[in-house]
Amino acid sequence: MNEQIKKQILDKIESYQTIIVSRHIRPDGDAIGSTKGFVKVLRDTYPDKKIYLVNEDYSDDLAFTGGEDTVSDEVYDGALQIVIDTGTRARISNRKYTLAKELIKIDHHIEADPYGDINWVEDWRSAACEMIADFCLTFKDKLKLTKEAATYIYLGIVTDSSRFRHSEVCGETLRIAGALLDCGIDTETLYANLYMEDFERLKLKSFVYDNIKITENGVAYIYMSKEIQEQFNLTLESASDVVTELKRIRGSLIWIAFIDDLAKNSIRVRLRSRFLEINDLAKNYHGGGHAQAAGATVYSQEEMCSLIKDADKLLGEYKATHEGWL
Repeated sequence: MNEQIKKQILDKIESYQTIIVSRHIRPDGDAIGSTKGFVKVLRDTYPDKKIYLVNEDYSDDLAFTGGEDTVSDEVYDGALQIVIDTGTRARISNRKYTLAKELIKIDHHIEADPYGDINWVEDWRSAACEMIADFCLTFKDKLKLTKEAATYIYLGIVTDSSRFRHSEVCGETLRIAGALLDCGIDTETLYANLYMEDFERLKLKSFVYDNIKITENGVAYIYMSKEIQEQFNLTLESASDVVTELKRIRGSLIWIAFIDDLAKNSIRVRLRSRFLEINDLAKNYHGGGHAQAAGATVYSQEEMCSLIKDADKLLGEYKATHEGWL
């Protein structure tokens, strides 16, 4: 079935002269890598087509990957819009996507909103970049996969799989990663850009370790207030990334970061888990995502406390009915 969908997508790409590619708001490495990589492949393969990468926000932490495009409304007339790594239309980082003639959705999140004229969704994939790589390799006789494009796509797989450690990683993931590496990716430079840290970041980690709170059943959480973000000169994305610092606490199978987002008068929530699923919990708080990696939004301290209470109950029930958790 998916082979047929991929062929339909290729046919659509070849039939359109103008193609616009977008991703989700508050982008991570997978969102940026999949869209930048795909745009590079399309531009190299179809130099006579007009290919644009259009989004409304960006990530300062991934600025080393380069800039994006700005287009007028007229460009959408008769164009094909492709949205990658975005589960619901509310999270599309391009509010003008409806101006396009047709829409293709390429995504690896649990299906909640099949908003595309063509929907290619594989929620078992480790990353949307894995799907983009699979697409390019499926049609390798037609599509040009250069070192630059492969680097973008590999970046997304590495970051979204947490360096190949998530449960979605399988033999196919590693075979695809190997094919990308064969394109000549400079992994030393890529990893340096991704993982080297400024001294200020290390001081932030120290602060996080000193201020983690843990519930009765083992939910680890931290609240990154506006004042804390200003103290450490954090962007919304870098403040959100502190959730990764909570995952190594033994007995804590759910970890959460709450981040003040004053621009939207809300509190951004990043949820992660080990073994148990937290996607439904996220859905109860204006969010969603993967089984063990999701996002949500709360609009008050009371709602934040309610989410923590629900997470603690969920974890308590899991521990009471399962064995072998760490």
